[in-house]
Amino acid sequence: MNAQRLGTIVRLELTQRTRTVAWYVLLGVFAAILVLVTMFSFMAWGSMAESGSGIYSTIVYITLLLVVLVSPTLSGNAINGDRDAATLAPVQVTLATTGEILFGKFLAAWVTGLAFVAVSVPFLIIATLAGGTDAATIFVSLAVLIVEVGVIAAIGVALSGILARPLFSVAATYLVVAALVIGTLIAFALLGYSFRSEATSTYRSYDYAYEGDSFPCMPGEVSSDDYPCDPDIPIECGEWQTDTYEVPRFDRVWWILAANPFVILADATPAQFDANGYPVDLFGNIKVGVRGAQQPPVLEHTWDDCTPPPEDFPPTPEEIVAASAASWFIGLALQVLLAAVLMWWAWLRTRTPARRMPPGTRIA
Repeated sequence: MNAQRLGTIVRLELTQRTRTVAWYVLLGVFAAILVLVTMFSFMAWGSMAESGSGIYSTIVYITLLLVVLVSPTLSGNAINGDRDAATLAPVQVTLATTGEILFGKFLAAWVTGLAFVAVSVPFLIIATLAGGTDAATIFVSLAVLIVEVGVIAAIGVALSGILARPLFSVAATYLVVAALVIGTLIAFALLGYSFRSEATSTYRSYDYAYEGDSFPCMPGEVSSDDYPCDPDIPIECGEWQTDTYEVPRFDRVWWILAANPFVILADATPAQFDANGYPVDLFGNIKVGVRGAQQPPVLEHTWDDCTPPPEDFPPTPEEIVAASAASWFIGLALQVLLAAVLMWWAWLRTRTPARRMPPGTRIA
């Protein structure tokens, strides 16, 4: 690719996008939303010792959410929109190759999406100054955010080259993004409840005869004002009882969430935990939920009141994360592969001379 021609295409695209007042109004609305988000984040996380981590993660997620909502509109008509306006053919007859045109429009769409990230930088700095956010969290989260913006931009530009009508390509971009963001959650829930296993709960308790409002003292218990009981009421162990029920198997379908942009952001960012092993920001909370889905359910429960087992504390969220496997790189690789395949398809549909074009397609 020729850097000069590529730079010219990117410059032309950015000039077209930024010369209208609507673009600056959109950035202003985005900044106003971040002001409100930052204010409410300080109110929600302000009572925590490491409030800056929670505020920072909230702003990053809101930025990704708004980019997901806006970017398909900005990139979904990059090619077919120019074809409808009769501005694509004049570019195609220049020395610029089809790959340079596609890649230039992709870079312009990526830079356009990064403008929203740039607007969020002052608010991220404010959250960082609040304390509690380490350098690794900042670096990794911003890197993943930038890559996700690029993936969404590539999908939009590619679909604008594959589909002939701008309206359809924008709608298709929204559908693909919605499939990654919402569809993975729906598929995870539906398939998790579809794959079920039978669990067994076996237990026994004490049998005793009720005498009025009194109840017996259990072994090792002494009657007191706070816990009155009657030591004269005889007790004995009851019969074993068994219950069976079905539990969903999310551990078999947790991998579906790997392609979700919000899960990738949380899973890739180093988690921060407090002294008790609990996450202090949204990155850690989402990561614990996804990593916890990897753990298979316990299918056999046994409880005996007559011989209670020793006290056993459940694993902390930090221990759950440490005992599970990361999946963000697999999901990110799938997203990049999807974007690359769509871009290749768009190249086939955009290259000249064209062998076949959809009926009614405008050339010049």
